[in-house]
Amino acid sequence: MAHRRSARVADLVKQEVSRIIQHEMKDPRIGFVTVTSVEISVDLRHARVYFSVLGSDADQKASLEGLERAKGYIRTQLGRRIKLRHIPELLFRYDESFDYAQRISSVMRSIETTDNESGRPEDRVPADRVLEDQVPEDQGDDEGR
Repeated sequence: MAHRRSARVADLVKQEVSRIIQHEMKDPRIGFVTVTSVEISVDLRHARVYFSVLGSDADQKASLEGLERAKGYIRTQLGRRIKLRHIPELLFRYDESFDYAQRISSVMRSIETTDNESGRPEDRVPADRVLEDQVPEDQGDDEGR
C-alpha cells in the first residue's frame, strides 16, 4: 500500500511542479524546462525531480541554477496545493536519458549510412525492387481445398 501511495504522490508532485515552473516562474534562466519524472522516498520526505531542457549545455546549467534558487518558492507553492503532513524536500536532477537516446540514434544512423556506402554497387538492391527468385512460392494451403 505504501508503494502505491508514494507513486500517486510522486505523480501529483510532478504535475504540480510542472505547472508551477511553466506558469508562475519568472526567472529568465529557467528556459524550456520539462519535468520528466519524480522519484519520491517511501517516507515522502525527499523527492528527486528529473527535468530536461531544450537547448545547449549552458542552458541546462542555467536552468538547474534557476531551479535550485527557486526551490523554496516551488516547495511553498507545492505546500499550498497539496495537502500533506510534510512537503517533500525537492532535489532537482537533469534527466540524461534523452541525451542517451539521441546518442544511440545518431550512432545507429551513422552505422546505417556506413553500411549503405560500403560494399560493391552490384550487391546493393533497391528496397522497392524485389527479385523474382526471392519471392516465396505459394504453398497452396488456403486455395484449392
